[in-house]
This record gives sequence, structure tokens and C-alpha cells, in this order.
Amino acid sequence: MKNNLFLGLFVFTILLNSCSTDGTADIIINDNSITNNGDGGNNGAQSIFLSGTYNEDLTLDANNNYKVNGSLIMAAGTTLTIPAGITVEALAAGSDVYIAISQGAKIMASGTADNPIVFTSDASTPQAGDWGGLILLGRAPINSVSGTATSTSEIASLPYGGTDAADNSGVIRYMRIEYSGGAADGQSENNGFSFYGVGNGTTVEYIQAYEGKDDGVEFFGGTVNVNYISVINAQDDSIDWTEGYSGTITNAYVKHGAIHDKGVEADGFNTDIGNNSNPLFFSKPTINNLTIIGLGSASGSEAVRLRAGTQGIFNNFIIEGFAEGFDLDGDLGDSPTGAGVLSNDLQVTGITFTDVTLKIKNDTGETFTETDFISGDGDGTGTDYATWGANWTIGNN
Repeated sequence: MKNNLFLGLFVFTILLNSCSTDGTADIIINDNSITNNGDGGNNGAQSIFLSGTYNEDLTLDANNNYKVNGSLIMAAGTTLTIPAGITVEALAAGSDVYIAISQGAKIMASGTADNPIVFTSDASTPQAGDWGGLILLGRAPINSVSGTATSTSEIASLPYGGTDAADNSGVIRYMRIEYSGGAADGQSENNGFSFYGVGNGTTVEYIQAYEGKDDGVEFFGGTVNVNYISVINAQDDSIDWTEGYSGTITNAYVKHGAIHDKGVEADGFNTDIGNNSNPLFFSKPTINNLTIIGLGSASGSEAVRLRAGTQGIFNNFIIEGFAEGFDLDGDLGDSPTGAGVLSNDLQVTGITFTDVTLKIKNDTGETFTETDFISGDGDGTGTDYATWGANWTIGNN
């Protein structure tokens, strides 16, 4: 019996590592040589390990148990298909365990409110940073390069960026990522969801990042629109953008845990690389219906930091429980954050502050008043998280 099991494992390993461009249709992993009925998963289901670079399509089966035990990279031209209701575990081994959808590849992951798709740690006592996270890389514009040049992702060192604002990396719907954010070093850190130059042909809606060690959701340029974001207990920034991100975020809910940084940290460009776009542009997303819940004004924290020339339009906002609402940083040169306020490219319309000591801190070098930046103080209602976050999200206790 033991010899048969070893033979089955050997054959299955060969099958997994034989992904090559030979014109074969979608790979549906369904090999009965690997079984494990005692791991708490589906009774009688296969336990299948996923890692390596796939040069053909990969389709997961909801009847099986999957574990990502290294870097899982979908190469250009391939599609990763994930059914509703599946839970995929990740080996609690830190930054080298992640899923990356390369430029030209797609993910098709459509969960539902009753059957979300969940990526989580395999640890018996899971913790933030147990594994990496999900990385999408597209061909939409970024401002760290010029023209058709590409940049390289912090994790996986894969190319991203280009000139196709409508680039399509697939569909993500009703997906929760738990205990992500494993860090390779101080400069290379995974997030729950990392969008690198992802285009607005991509559908992203109803996503949650829960208990991550780094950012919950980060945008490195691109134009992708995201509807319904939940970030709870991110230990760094909950929502982060840089490198010229210009999509729309609609309905977002952020709640801080004991360890946290900003609710939103927004950079107009990556200050480690520079703004190399020609013509020059800065991040300028539109954010509709955002609620950020902090730990109280005595905590000394900031809800939103706007810096490095970022622009952006915030509509219908609630900030609750912070020492500072908005901290604007910049200068009169390469990081003209304050100039965005004066040109109406950085504006807040409809906001309610609750238990916030200082609404705005201006460190931009420009002179402007609170009303130059904010209109409709007291009018914000935020997002209706109790309705759209029901059933599929966790942690809002």
C-alpha cells in the first residue's frame, strides 16, 4: 500500500510539472492517486498541492482540497478558474507562498454571497503574514515608466504596465483573503490583493482582505475599477495606491485592529522610483461611499494620508475615531499635493467626522483653507456595509 501511494505521488508530481504549451485544453486536476480523508476537508476528496509556473489553463474542482505550497504563477495566455464556494489553503511559510496572474493571463473566480471563494492559511492557529496573497499584473498605464516600457513587481519580479487602459485580467467576485502579507524584506511585501497595472476591462467586486500583515488592497498604477471592498485588521495600510492609479473605488469599508497604519495611504507616484511618465500624470482615482472606522481619537492615528502629488475625488465619506482625518504631505516641486487642492483635482464632497480631533493637517507648502478641500461637512453617510457585506465577510465584531 505504501509503495502504491509513493508511485501515485510520483505520477501526480510529473503531471503537475508537465504544464507546457502543447495545445491541450484546460487542465482539470482530478487524479485519484492522491487522497486524504483525514484532513478536515471534503470527505473522500483529493488533497492537491499547487505551485510552479503554469503554461496551460488550470481549473480547480470544488470537490477537492487544494493547498498552495509555493509560488503559483499563471503565465501569459493562461486562465485560472476557481469555482464558487471553494476554500484554498496556503502553506504558512511566508512571502514565497502566493498566487500571481501574469500580464496576458486571467483569473476567473466568481463566488457568491452565500458561497464566497476563500484563500486562507493552513496553520492551526493562523496569523497575519502566514502567506503572501493574490497578485494581478496587467498592461494598463503606470507612471513609474514611460511609453510602452514595463516595471517589475516587488514580489515575483514580474512585468506590469503598458498603454492598454482597458486591459482585462479576468473576474474576481466574492473573494476573501485571510492572514496574508508575508514579507520578503522591508521593501518587498505581499498585500492581500495587489493590482499591478491592472486595466478597467477587469471585473473586481466584493473582495475582503482580513487580518493581513501588510496592506489590504494596493494599486500600483492601472485603471481597474473595484466595487465593494472590505478591509478588516490590516496591520499596515488598508487601501493604498501609487504609480498613477486612476480607477474608481465604489463602496469600501475599513476597520482597524490593534495593529494598523492608515485607512488610506495615497501616493501620486512611487517615491522610490520617481514619476517617469511623459506626459506627466499622477494618481487620480474616484472614491465613492467610503467608511473608515478607527480606534478612537486618543489613538493618535491618521485616517487618510495624501502625499507625493496624489489627486483624487472623494464622495460620501465617513471617518470615525482618529486623531487626524486627512494628512496632506507634499511640496512645491515634484510632489504637488497642495496644488491638486487648489486646482480641484483633490477634493472631498460630503463627509461626516465622528470622534476626530483634527480634520485636516496641511504639510504641502501650499496655502488653502478647509473649505477649499472639503465641501458638505456633516453630509457623509459612507457605505451600507451591513447590507452588502452580509454573509460573505468576517471580523466586523
